[in-house]
Amino acid sequence: MRRTLQPLREVWIKVGLEKLDTHEGVTVKALLDSRATGIFMDKDFAEEQGFKLVKLEKPIEVKNVDGTDNNGGKIEYEIECNMYFKGHVERIRVDVCKLGRMKAILGMPWLTAHNPEIDWEKGEVKMTRCPPWCAQKKERKEEKRRIRTAERMVEELVPRRFWK
Repeated sequence: MRRTLQPLREVWIKVGLEKLDTHEGVTVKALLDSRATGIFMDKDFAEEQGFKLVKLEKPIEVKNVDGTDNNGGKIEYEIECNMYFKGHVERIRVDVCKLGRMKAILGMPWLTAHNPEIDWEKGEVKMTRCPPWCAQKKERKEEKRRIRTAERMVEELVPRRFWK
């Protein structure tokens, strides 16, 4: 008897989202969707969790895969938040619309930018190929800490009359 591999049809990741105004965190399962043309959050979920919705100047039409209008209507709001996943941190803008059973979708803009390593058999996602600006955040933070420490040492060792 021959065994046929049944890869997952969907991969979900658990991400942390931090509100910028209150710094409160929310955990949500986000669908990785290579067919989606953006990064999305369900409107009901966003409102229930107290995210600050920002009205778009011009609403965005939403089309289904078959080209028909989406029942949920246009995208009229967006949010900005910090997203955390396995040590990865980034500030993202998220379009808010009716998603039905899903609370969040990370589509092609996110997938292309980060090019995550996805194991479709196990549903595991590794952030091994992020763009340089992702990896540099940690390095820049550490470098700034070292600079502040060095500046404090100089302030303690060099009398103020020699500062310019």
